[in-house]
Amino acid sequence: MSALEDAADIDFSAFKDPKLARGLIETIHRLAPEHATLMEVCGTHTVAIARNGIRDLMPEGLRLASGPGCPVCVTCNRDIDTVIALARIPNVTITTFGDMTRVPGSTSSLLAEQAAGRSVEIVYSPLDALAFAKAHPEREVVFVGVGFETTTPLVAMAIKRAKAMGLSNFTVFAAHKNMPGALELLVGDPTLELDALILPGHVSTIIGAEPYRFLAEKYGIPGVITGFEPVDVLQGIAMLVRQLHEGRAEIEIAYARGVMPEGNPVALAAIDEVFETCTATWRGLGDIPGSGYRIRDEFANFDAVRRFEPDVADARPEGMPLRRRAAGPHSSQRVPAVPYGLHAGEPGGALHGVERRQLRGILQVLLKLTAAKTFPVPVCTVVPWGKALIGG
Repeated sequence: MSALEDAADIDFSAFKDPKLARGLIETIHRLAPEHATLMEVCGTHTVAIARNGIRDLMPEGLRLASGPGCPVCVTCNRDIDTVIALARIPNVTITTFGDMTRVPGSTSSLLAEQAAGRSVEIVYSPLDALAFAKAHPEREVVFVGVGFETTTPLVAMAIKRAKAMGLSNFTVFAAHKNMPGALELLVGDPTLELDALILPGHVSTIIGAEPYRFLAEKYGIPGVITGFEPVDVLQGIAMLVRQLHEGRAEIEIAYARGVMPEGNPVALAAIDEVFETCTATWRGLGDIPGSGYRIRDEFANFDAVRRFEPDVADARPEGMPLRRRAAGPHSSQRVPAVPYGLHAGEPGGALHGVERRQLRGILQVLLKLTAAKTFPVPVCTVVPWGKALIGG
C-alpha cells in the first residue's frame, strides 16, 4: 500500500476526539512532576496550544513556554535592510512571501518600498519567482529566501532548476536558518531552566529525528516531535512528562504519520548540494554559529548579494548615519558544514550584552504569563511554505 493510500485510511477526526483528549490529560496530570517547564519552538504549536486552551488543562506546576518558532520574526534588521537595498537597485524586482513585506528594517519595509514605487511581487513558492523571472527576462528577479528547513529545499531546487534552464536573471537572497543551532543556545542557558522540548513537526519532516539527538545526549533534555491537532499536542506533552517521570531523556516521534527518523533524504541532499552552513544572526538571539545557510560557490551566480553587492547604507534616508556594507545575510566568516547538533559551538558565546538581556527579558515575561495561565494570543503563526500570519 502506498503512502497516499495509507494517508487516505487515516481517520483524522480522531485527532480531535474528546475521549482521547481526556485520557491524555489524565495521563499528564498523573505523571507530571511538581514543577517543569516545556517549551515549544514552532509557531504552529504555539497557536494550537492557545486556540485549544491547552494551557488551562495542564497541572498547576507544568508550564508551557514559547520559543523562537517563526523564521520571519527572528530575521534580523541587517537582513531586512539588505533586502531593501536590493529593492532600490534599478531594474530589480523583489519576489517574496507576503509576510515579509510588513517586517520593518531599520528605517523601512518592503511594503513601504512598494508604495514608493519599487518593484515588489508577492509569490507563494520560489518556483513562482522562477516562473516570474522566465516571463520577465528584462528584469533582475531576486527571491527573498527566509525560512527554516521546511522551505530551504524548495529554494535549493529553484536554484538548481534556474541553473539547468540557463536563467541568468534569477537570484536568491539567502537568509535561511536551521533549528538545532538555536535549540542548543536555549537549552545551554541555565537561566531558562527548560526541562523538555516540544519539537517542530514541519521542520522534522525534512531533517528527521537525528539532528535533535544532542539535546538528550549532551544536555539530558527530552524531546518529542509533535503534530498540530489537539490530540497530537496532548500526546506530545504526555510523552514528555512520562520521560520526566521515568527519569529518561530521549528524542521520540509522536508525529509518526508525517515524520520518518531519517527525515527526507532527497530534500536534505538538495540542501547540501546548494547550501553550506554558516553563522547567522537571529533577532533577539544574536549570532549563532552554524545556524544559517549560505549559497555555495558552485551556485554563486544565483546569490543576490554576491551579484549586486548592495550597500546597506543605501537603505537609510539621507542624513542618517551610514552603516557598514553588507556582506550578505551572514557577514561573518564561512563556517564549515558539520552534522546537525554539533555546530552551535559554545552557546554562551553567541549572545552579547543587550541581546542576552533582551532574550532573557522576553522569555521571563513569557514564563510569567504561562505560570499565571494568562498567555495572550500569539503574534506570529508559522504555516507551511514558510509563510506566516502576523496578528496584533
